[in-house]
Amino acid sequence: MSDLFASAGMDQSAPRPLADRLRPTTLPEVVGQEHLVGPDGILTRLIGSKSLGSLIFWGPPGTGKTTVARLMANETDLHFVQISAIFSGVADLKKVFEAARGLRSTGQGTLLFVDEIHRFNRAQLDAFLPVMEDGTITLVGATTENPSFELNAALLSRARVLVFRSLDEAAILDILLRAEAVTGRALPLDETARASLVRMADGDGRAVLTLAEEVWRSAKPGEIFDAEQLQEIIQRRAPIYDKGQEGHYNLISALHKTIRGSDPNAALYYLARMLDAGEDRLFIARRLVRAAIEDIGLADPQALVVANAAKDAFDFLGSPEGELALAQAAVYLATAPKSNAVYNAYKAATRVAKEHGSLMPPKTILNAPTKLMKQIGYGDSYRYDHDEPDAFSGQDYWPDKLPAQTFYQPVDRGFERDIRKRLDWWQKLRGDRNK
Repeated sequence: MSDLFASAGMDQSAPRPLADRLRPTTLPEVVGQEHLVGPDGILTRLIGSKSLGSLIFWGPPGTGKTTVARLMANETDLHFVQISAIFSGVADLKKVFEAARGLRSTGQGTLLFVDEIHRFNRAQLDAFLPVMEDGTITLVGATTENPSFELNAALLSRARVLVFRSLDEAAILDILLRAEAVTGRALPLDETARASLVRMADGDGRAVLTLAEEVWRSAKPGEIFDAEQLQEIIQRRAPIYDKGQEGHYNLISALHKTIRGSDPNAALYYLARMLDAGEDRLFIARRLVRAAIEDIGLADPQALVVANAAKDAFDFLGSPEGELALAQAAVYLATAPKSNAVYNAYKAATRVAKEHGSLMPPKTILNAPTKLMKQIGYGDSYRYDHDEPDAFSGQDYWPDKLPAQTFYQPVDRGFERDIRKRLDWWQKLRGDRNK
């Protein structure tokens, strides 16, 4: 029945996701993969030769792997068949192979596209070998995982691996412009929000269109969102607290803030109130551990050790003796030097990681356990720090598209004073060795 509706064109009037509506219909429309489908791209040359051979498409989600495979079949007059390794087994493969043999007897070739091919086990992957060798199918497998690790050597020896790149900002912006043209609506975002949306896409063309649809659904007529409002729309947060337990959260907040404020007496008072009210002792212990991490950090690295030891001591002793360990930890934390430098550094690093997406680390510091990885430059020119003067090479460890960042700024208190001196010394060495 669904085929009847499709043949009548009724399926085109049904609601369709924006990503489906904008799917490229020719290879030149594919963005972000010019090294593959551009005028001098690898796939362009293969299609021109009318001899594809079997291929493995390796790359992140939303980079066009499925679309390119379908368009390749059109360009080479191959019958296109698509399956997913998630939903298919050996019995399904046999049916596909038999159908391909039947088509081959009439002179029609078959391009079999296998999505998530890395999900197949070794026996299932071995089933492809004879039909690849005798030309029954042209296999195009798509994977988001490193084929060196996830696919067996026999299959890899019969297929060429092509790397799909995460879409850059220009490609994502191009997709958004096409979406606005197709829908006839401008995205209700100011300039900073639009740039933030591009970063949130994480190089995934399908994801940015899904996010764009959510923005359009959320906007009232005439409303324009800034970057902060956009994040609220895209990353909704559930309510944090149950208002019926306000006293419970008021007291734990007071305990935490008095520790942060270096008032051991007030900390003991609020701890005692919570214990007297029957509060879950491990709930308190977890908050003490959090305070050690969030408010003391590396100003006193022992703070986290003490807080964890208090939790273990309560587990071992139980009430009431174990409660004294919680009190001891609260006093230790309240009287320790304070620093939230690591906490702030982590938040800043998280923000940059989310905004800039899955940037590849420099190949210099990537391991190359396979021949394929060595061929594409993994591990080239790595300098082993222990063999360098002062056990410090001063190499640049940041992705090519992200300049070096400074997240961690030690305070001039406690142990972080020593950390500051060490970091300053390394920075001086780095500058001297990279002149």
